[in-house]
This record gives sequence, C-alpha cells and structure tokens, in this order.
Amino acid sequence: MCYPGDTDFHFWLTRSVGRSIGLNFRQALDDGRLSADGYLSLVQACQVCEHVTSCQHWLGGQKGLPRQKRAPEFCRIGEKLDALKPH
Repeated sequence: MCYPGDTDFHFWLTRSVGRSIGLNFRQALDDGRLSADGYLSLVQACQVCEHVTSCQHWLGGQKGLPRQKRAPEFCRIGEKLDALKPH
C-alpha cells in the first residue's frame, strides 16, 4: 500500500514536471483545458506515485532549454500532463 505524500511537495513535483515539458498551468486553467478540481486530481495522483525518487532525479537533470517534449515514462500523471499542453 502506498500512503499519500505531502500535498505541498507533490504540488511542486506536478508543477515542475509540467513546466519541464512546456505546460503552463495558469494558461491551461484560463483556457479551460484544466479545472481546479482537475488540478487537484493531478496532485492527488502524484501523491500516491511510487516513482518520487525517479521523478526528482529526472527533474534534477532538466537544465535549461530545450524542454522535454513529454513527461517521463514512469510518471503516473505523465499522459495527462502531455495532453494538457497546447497543440
């Protein structure tokens, strides 16, 4: 069983992975591509992910541009983050 992690920590992980792939959460919210409840659901899914250490290592390797085109394969919410990017 995986227990939820700290909400603030996983908010920042979610935000950081999103930013590294070029996702602007504020713009996604403003454009209606993401709701506040949807954002909360992303963070909550991140909270129970078993790949936190891998995520931190992946984020640590993201130095400057170019940004990654996709979230890492192991990311529990990666497909959802990828789908939120503007086309």
